[in-house]
Amino acid sequence: MTYDPHSKSGTSRQEILDLLAGLAPPELAESFDSGRIGLIIEGKEHITKISTCLDVTPAVVRKAIENRSDLLIAHHTPIWAPLTSIGGDDARLFSMILQSEMNVYVMHTNWDHAPGGVNDILADLLGLTERENMSLGLVGTCVRTVEEMVRILKAPLRIWGNVEKVQRLAIAAGSGFDSALIREAQSLGADAFLSAELRHSVYRSSPLPLLESTHYALESPAMRVLAEKHGWEYIDDLPVLHSLS
Repeated sequence: MTYDPHSKSGTSRQEILDLLAGLAPPELAESFDSGRIGLIIEGKEHITKISTCLDVTPAVVRKAIENRSDLLIAHHTPIWAPLTSIGGDDARLFSMILQSEMNVYVMHTNWDHAPGGVNDILADLLGLTERENMSLGLVGTCVRTVEEMVRILKAPLRIWGNVEKVQRLAIAAGSGFDSALIREAQSLGADAFLSAELRHSVYRSSPLPLLESTHYALESPAMRVLAEKHGWEYIDDLPVLHSLS
């Protein structure tokens, strides 16, 4: 039986899991993701409605339950560290999920590395062409100005260093500011590097100007596009930022 994403009667959980594993093969994941991807919370075996999200937050879970989702596909796992006890916020979150019998599936660094995954979708959004893959992320020809990138990403953009015009842009969605990766981007002809969550020491040693956006702005498009392509629903939970002057 072949999975039909538009079927009104739903399908088996295993068929959906096979589809997701095909899109983001588990073997592409970084070693630190061992045990943290795939079906991490098991629920109903029959799937009629699917939602996607970046983070499994209480707000996202409540919305997914309200939508009667049988499967929530996330980029970030809600269980990062091993649990020896469950209480407080974790207990409340898992209680909602388990009572609803909703499945939770995580596709993290395997979705980052996958063709057509997180970084390719971000590159599509920014209009990058003539792409070359890096060990994480890619470098592509850029026709956007920095101001246009801000409008496209709908998020603040900090500029570290002098940027006049970006012709070859390196991108690494998420927390990708790594000194070795920046040097790799430079070797591929990049004249700027876009990622999130920059450390001061990395900036100081960088041979390239760095463009710092938010983790959410760079990775959430992949989960939104995944939902759009398959007729699922993306649940937004944009972090609230406050600036004090």
